[in-house]
Amino acid sequence: MDTEIRYAVSATDQDAQYDDKAKRLLGNKIILAHILVKTVDEFRGMNPKDVVSYIEGEPFISVVPVEPGLTNIEKEENGQRIVGMNTENAEIGEGLIRFDIIFYVRMKNGISQVIVNLEAQKDNPTGYHILNRAVFYVSRLVSSQKERDFVGTNFNDIRRVFSIWVCMGMDESSMAYVHLAKDDLLGSYPWKGGLDLLNIVLIGISNELPEYDEKYELHRLLSTLLSMELTVDEKLGIIRTEYSILVDDKLRKDMSAMCNLSQGIRENATDKAIAGVIMNMHRKGYTLEQIAECVEKPIEEVETVIKKRDPVLA
Repeated sequence: MDTEIRYAVSATDQDAQYDDKAKRLLGNKIILAHILVKTVDEFRGMNPKDVVSYIEGEPFISVVPVEPGLTNIEKEENGQRIVGMNTENAEIGEGLIRFDIIFYVRMKNGISQVIVNLEAQKDNPTGYHILNRAVFYVSRLVSSQKERDFVGTNFNDIRRVFSIWVCMGMDESSMAYVHLAKDDLLGSYPWKGGLDLLNIVLIGISNELPEYDEKYELHRLLSTLLSMELTVDEKLGIIRTEYSILVDDKLRKDMSAMCNLSQGIRENATDKAIAGVIMNMHRKGYTLEQIAECVEKPIEEVETVIKKRDPVLA
């Protein structure tokens, strides 16, 4: 296999595994609780440990399709029609876009629920505006409730939805709250309804690990968890001492797997960069000995890279 293709295939596979591990790490209930405390008004000021009990069941991670008509699934149980989240046959529709994480949260009144969607992004995408995608996702979270969370025209039973986006690699630490607002253009009639039904939270995580400060408390936690530079022990030290998070086997396993994958991704990137330097020097007429000395690699390895990447020598 061509060296460049091998790098691409390996990097793609590692990236996919890294993304999956990142979602599963963020999907731990204690981590979700820390996020809820900083983003959902109902839980502000609460101890995250107390919020964990309000998260119902296990979060759906990368299994619920975003596409209209596919988010729900219908079944019959005991002669009754049941509509629920579509989590079946994930392998058949691998090409489908799926919500990263979805979970239900019971409010403190013990009656009402909200639906929370958490999305993790490596960076701010350049192919589209991320807010537009967030609007689509939050709209799907509302429309998919019909026949699942409310029936017929019982629109007063629509649950509030939160779509929370964590974007890594940003220029600065930031957070924005996007929601509905009512402007009276004529008169001041008190139209009834829930302006709080649609909620989008955009969280920007910079490349630099922020100092521990109440203002950046959530950003430091997320930056620590998703960092490709910190070791497992460094991450565990921060979340234990600064956030009093009890590390169970699942959390430790997810974190360790992420760190191993990030190491592989860095090594792939380094190998690819070195191969690029080798080929540039080769095209400029440097000898094998000169190239090997510059990149600090054996001559045989340099020769192998050139042969695999130069079609004339292949």
